[in-house]
Formats: sequence, C-alpha cells, structure tokens
Amino acid sequence: MWQKDLVEALADLPITIYNPRRDNWNANLEQRASNPKFNYQVNWEMNRLEAADTIFMYFAPGTYSPITLLELGAFMDSGKMIVCCPDGFYRKGNVEIVCQRNDIPFYHDLPSAIEKITAMLTLAGNAAEKPVI
Repeated sequence: MWQKDLVEALADLPITIYNPRRDNWNANLEQRASNPKFNYQVNWEMNRLEAADTIFMYFAPGTYSPITLLELGAFMDSGKMIVCCPDGFYRKGNVEIVCQRNDIPFYHDLPSAIEKITAMLTLAGNAAEKPVI
C-alpha cells in the first residue's frame, strides 16, 4: 500500500504523520453526522488536515476517492498540499488542473512524489512538520 511506502521513506525524519487509515474501520458504518463513530472519524481527519504543515494526497488509479477529492477542494488554497495522481485515476485531468491553478506541486508517479516530499521535509528539518497521508 502506498501509505506504507511513504511512512517508510519518512521514518528517519523528526515528524509526526497522521494517517486516517484504520485496520479496524467498519466500511458499512452508517455515514451520518448523527452517528458518533462516523462523526468522530470525520472530525479527527478534518482536525488533522487543518493542523498539518504539509498535506500529501495520492489518487490511486482504479479508484474514485470521493473524500480525497472533497479534501483537495477544501485545502487547495492552504499552501500546504502535495499531490500525486498517476495515469489511471478517472479524474486525473481535473486534479491536475486544480493543482495548476493553485500552484500545488503535482506528481504523476508515487516514487517521484515520495522523493520530493522526503527531500522537502529533510531540508525543512523541523520536527513540527506534519504530513497527512
């Protein structure tokens, strides 16, 4: 999984990584604001996106990623985005144009994106840097 590759690449840096993926997440959970478990998870994710210094988004080929698209729209003006969207993502053109219009670093492949974010955070050398995966 791409998250594991990124975490391994960043493992030696003095940073905090917020990863919203949960092994025990119930995908059939009722998705309503009134559902306490769902509400908690969504708010946890949004709070971490707001608190992060760097937000990394990956649009995996063959997926739809509606929440990632929503979050891209919500944080496109933040100045803290890095986006990777390879060929095969069904809305790659839309993602690429949003990134161009908002000066968001955009990568077509995961190895290039991981190399860039690793170099960027290494140069920053700041323990307060918090990429969001």
